[in-house]
Amino acid sequence: MRQLTELKKNPNDSFSVGIGEDGNLFRWEIMIMGPADSLFEGGFFKAEMIFPPDFPNSPPSLRFLSKMWHPNVYPDGKVCISILHPPGEDKFNSQETAEERWRPILGVEAVLVSVLSMLCDPNINSPANIDAGKQLRDDPKEFKRAVRRVVRASQEDM
Repeated sequence: MRQLTELKKNPNDSFSVGIGEDGNLFRWEIMIMGPADSLFEGGFFKAEMIFPPDFPNSPPSLRFLSKMWHPNVYPDGKVCISILHPPGEDKFNSQETAEERWRPILGVEAVLVSVLSMLCDPNINSPANIDAGKQLRDDPKEFKRAVRRVVRASQEDM
């Protein structure tokens, strides 16, 4: 609740947060504005953040509710970035250090800033959406067209 109050008091121009109509403090509604100078510029993307009962010891999850075409977003909208992975080392993923993963000292704002960074700079080396990653790598022009369609759809959903 403290983080929500702080984000409401000092809002960020790139995203907004709030509690859903059901009043569940463990589920936040998020609106992410596509970052300037990125392929997602001009988009308005709805998302939800779900907090586990042991937050902040475990990371929240973030899922786009708006259609999204991005290598680091699963087809169901779930975001796959290091900061949302459980704390500690992952012996099966040597590309990711413990410092890149969730730590209880991090907060919602750090997660959302990381998502904005992800939108600006997709990681195609370990894609959650293999088709989007392959398209970005092999046919960047068509990837840009697909993202423009997603941005237009997000504007129409407003």
